[in-house]
Amino acid sequence: MHTQSTSFSRITLGAWCLAALLAAPVAMAAGAGSPAPANSDIEARYTADVARCNAGQINQDKTTCLREAGAARNEARRNRLSSSNQAYEQNEIKRCQALPVGERDDCMLQMSGQNTVTKGSVGSGGVLRETTITTPATPETSTGVNTGSTPEPVPAIPAPATVPGTGIVK
Repeated sequence: MHTQSTSFSRITLGAWCLAALLAAPVAMAAGAGSPAPANSDIEARYTADVARCNAGQINQDKTTCLREAGAARNEARRNRLSSSNQAYEQNEIKRCQALPVGERDDCMLQMSGQNTVTKGSVGSGGVLRETTITTPATPETSTGVNTGSTPEPVPAIPAPATVPGTGIVK
């Protein structure tokens, strides 16, 4: 029995290794779509990030900042670090597409940052963004009176009967 499970484990391990070898060229080709940044650019960015960490111009502790700077440098070396806003813009569109049709335009306006006031900061505990969206008023008639249905009158309720001279209700 022990020999049988060992041979099964070796076969499984061999299958995983073969799959990894076959997948490696595909993964490398996917990363080759955009040119890799020059090593000097990567190091310059890393040096600037470390300087910001050491100067305290960040919203996190120094250890975390330095760890993030190193991770960003490693990802840039692997050509897996994107500095474009394309992914951010795609996320904005996806977020708004999930809303009902009538709310999508307002969502896109809010995501664009137009007519938006930003208050607070991450360091102070939160960022509040307030967007002003102007909607047209409903049109009124020329007389200013609503021609729609008129409200029904309130039914009259008779006053309760009282015993004369006592004020007591029967």
